[in-house]
Amino acid sequence: MKLDVILRVTTKFMLPFIVLFALYVHFHGDYGPGGGFQAGVISAAAFILYALVFGIEATQRVVPQRLLEVLMPLGVLIYAAAGLPAMVLGKTFLDYSVLAHDVKHAHEWGIFIVESGVLITVASTMLAIFYAFVERGR
Repeated sequence: MKLDVILRVTTKFMLPFIVLFALYVHFHGDYGPGGGFQAGVISAAAFILYALVFGIEATQRVVPQRLLEVLMPLGVLIYAAAGLPAMVLGKTFLDYSVLAHDVKHAHEWGIFIVESGVLITVASTMLAIFYAFVERGR
């Protein structure tokens, strides 16, 4: 792969746009198809593309396995943290009405927090699975 200059340059050019598209899908999840799961898979695919072109060692320098081991449960904790304020105030889990001054803004914040947790968990899990398959093949 080191001699394939066109593939390497094209990948370096495309990666920011792939990540930008993942962010678009994440932020647009309130209004249409998309959200944290889809954005997580797209962002993980960007890192997998990077690994396929530049090698697994280069990717593990950018995103080490230890970081993935921290991010996977962190995403779940962020998801759970979106529901805790409502439970503390005696409402049902994930009742977003307590997160802002009016219901509309509260739902926007609640969905954003939940989808952010899903994005972090899905992206880190997909990348950890990819790392596991790569290590198994060695």
